[in-house]
Order: sequence, then structure tokens, then C-alpha cells
Amino acid sequence: MERRFEKMRMDGAAFRECGLAGAQFEDVNLAGARFTNVNLAGARLEDVNLAGLTIANANIKGLTIFGYDVEAWVREQLAKDGCHLD
Repeated sequence: MERRFEKMRMDGAAFRECGLAGAQFEDVNLAGARFTNVNLAGARLEDVNLAGLTIANANIKGLTIFGYDVEAWVREQLAKDGCHLD
């Protein structure tokens, strides 16, 4: 597959039922974007600004940040609160 980047503006665009598996995004502004029912399994995020990011109702199995096992940490915190991950 040829690697091709196109410069474009799509502010406010809506995407539904799109197949973007294997897509590459560089120098992309997704500030304020909303992702619902999105499969990011196996995705890799590098040099990203996650300030203010909220994640809810997510499968975090195997999720790592800076090499740390986030799933294990979240399970530990939930156990302290008497809750659990589904």
C-alpha cells in the first residue's frame, strides 16, 4: 500500500461506519473529537497530547501508558473502592 498524506480541513465532519484499519495520521488535530463505538485495538499513539482526555466504558485489557500496565492499576483502584471491571 502506498503511503500518501493529504493536507485537508474537515472541521466538524462526521464519520460513520468507516473502515480505516491500518490508516496513519500525522500532524492531525482531533481536539474536541468524540469517539463512540470505535475499535482502537492494537493502535499505537506516539507524541500525543492527551490533556483532558476522558475514557469511559472502555475495554482496557493490555493498555499501557509509558510502559505501565494501566489495566492492573485501574483494577487495583476499583478494588479499593469496592468495584470491579467488567
